[in-house]
Amino acid sequence: MKPFTKKLVLEDGREFPGYGFASDVEKVGELVFNTSMVGYQEILSDPSYADQIIVMTYPLIGNYGITDEDYETKFPSIGGMVVKENNNSPSNFRYTKTLEETLDENDIPAISGIDTRQLTRILRDAQGIRAIITDISTPTEVAVEKINSVPRPVNLVSRVSCKKRWFARTAGYRHDIVAIDCGMKYNMVRNLNSHGCNVTVVPWNTTAEQILSFNPDGVLISNGPGSPEDVPEVVETIKKLRGKVPMFGICLGHQLIALAYGAKIEAINPGHRGGNHPVKELESGHVLITAQNHGYAVNPDSVKDTPLEVTHINLLDNTVEGLQCKSDRVISVQFHPESAPGPQDTIYLFDKFISML
Repeated sequence: MKPFTKKLVLEDGREFPGYGFASDVEKVGELVFNTSMVGYQEILSDPSYADQIIVMTYPLIGNYGITDEDYETKFPSIGGMVVKENNNSPSNFRYTKTLEETLDENDIPAISGIDTRQLTRILRDAQGIRAIITDISTPTEVAVEKINSVPRPVNLVSRVSCKKRWFARTAGYRHDIVAIDCGMKYNMVRNLNSHGCNVTVVPWNTTAEQILSFNPDGVLISNGPGSPEDVPEVVETIKKLRGKVPMFGICLGHQLIALAYGAKIEAINPGHRGGNHPVKELESGHVLITAQNHGYAVNPDSVKDTPLEVTHINLLDNTVEGLQCKSDRVISVQFHPESAPGPQDTIYLFDKFISML
C-alpha cells in the first residue's frame, strides 16, 4: 500500500490519514456531510458551502468529470473536499476538466482514502465540528492548535455575493424580477429565465428603495452561507418590501423572511445536506423528495405569533420547510426547488411564484 500523504484532523484530536489531491494547501473549516449520489460539481460551486469542508458520503466521486455549463457560481468557495475514492479518469463526453484540476485551480485541497462512513457517523452526533486538511507529518497537537487559532467566519454572505448588479435576460419576457444575491446558485436565474422573466441580480446589501426603483414585478431572496442573523441588513430590506411586491425566499432566503416577520431561527444537528429529504406539502398532502443544504431552521413555535403560516414540513425531523403570507404575496421554502442535477419534484414552486406576480 502506498504511503499516506495527507490527513484530516478534527478539532477533538481524532485524525483520518489519506491521500491528498488537488491544491497542496492547508485549510480549516466546518466539517459537513452531503448524501447526494451525483452533483458534486454543483455542490463544490454552491456558495452556501463557503469555507466548509464537504464529506461526500457516496463512495466514488469525480467519475464524470467537470463540465463548464454546470457550474452554480464562477468561483467555488468551499474549504475542502473529503472522498472515499477520487476518479481522475472521467468517462463523460461533456467533461472539460477533472475534479482534481478544478479544485487545484481554485486553491481547494482534497483528500481521498477516508472511511467516509465512520466520519459521517461522527458528524451526525457533532455540533459544528471543525477540521483541517494538513500534511501527514503534522503532529496532531499542532493541527488542533491551528484549528483553534482560526476564528469562525461571520457574514460569509458579504464575501460570496456579487459586488455589482448584473442582468440575465430572456427572449419574449413577461416579468421583471430582482434577485437579492446572498450566495445565489445560477440555476435560480436559469429557472426564472425559463419562466419568461428578465432578472436583475443585486448585491446582498442593496436597499429596499434601490430595489423598488427597478419597478420589479417580484423579488427573489436567494440561498447563501452561514446564519441569517449575520445579515440583519437583508432582514430590514425584506421588512420594507413586505406588501409592496411579491417575494420568494429559498433556503437562507426562507430564514431571512421568517426573521423579517418576527419568527426565530435555531441551529439544527445534523444539518440537512443532500438530495433525498422527504418533505410534506400540507395543503395537498403530497410528499416531495427535495435537495437541501442548511444548518439552521425556523423555530415552529415562533411562527404562531406571526402572519406566516407553515406550508411544508420535513418528515425526518418535523422542521419547518415552507412558509407563506397570502396577504403580502410571500412564499418561502427551506429546500431548493431549482436543485441541479435534481430531484425535480418541487420545480412547480417557480410557477406558484409567477402566478403571484
